[in-house]
Amino acid sequence: MFEFIEGRIIEKTPAYLVIQDGGTGFYVNISLFTYSGITDEGITRIYIHQVIREDANILYGFHSKQEREIFRHLISVSGIGANTARVILSTMNPDEVTQAIMEGNVSALQGIKGIGAKTAQRIIVDLKDKIAKGVDIDELFISERNTIREEALSALTALGFGKKQAEKVVGKLLTQEPGLTVEEVVKQALKLL
Repeated sequence: MFEFIEGRIIEKTPAYLVIQDGGTGFYVNISLFTYSGITDEGITRIYIHQVIREDANILYGFHSKQEREIFRHLISVSGIGANTARVILSTMNPDEVTQAIMEGNVSALQGIKGIGAKTAQRIIVDLKDKIAKGVDIDELFISERNTIREEALSALTALGFGKKQAEKVVGKLLTQEPGLTVEEVVKQALKLL
């Protein structure tokens, strides 16, 4: 089994990449999270999960060991195959998946294409204990989104707005547009407050 492949990116798409190591080009399936984390410059290291079937030898690649670990947990759940796990990690980043599982957030998982209520519940039931063992509870809630939320709230309260009112507006903005920076959240919140 491969641990990682380190080489030059020859081709990169949101669904796969071809990475050259020595004289060999490896076709590696990736998630959107990995796609956004990989630069095309220089040598890149991709952590690998290999699936060997009767009719295929498939490589799945990840920008970080954490994402690969979440992927491996997901495919251990009955009814979740490698492609479904890749869709999950293309829709949510590893921190969001972990947080949804730890909080028992069925609706967050159910919002992913191909995941129904029963599958979302099965993911939570099967993985909550496994993930809890490998996650430092303080680390769990310091995701980038929570940091942006806290920094924006801090800025708004420093400007004299009430904490409850600011929390509502910031929560609404981050739900509507999760990719906002702190500055963008504060600017938009100022228009709404």
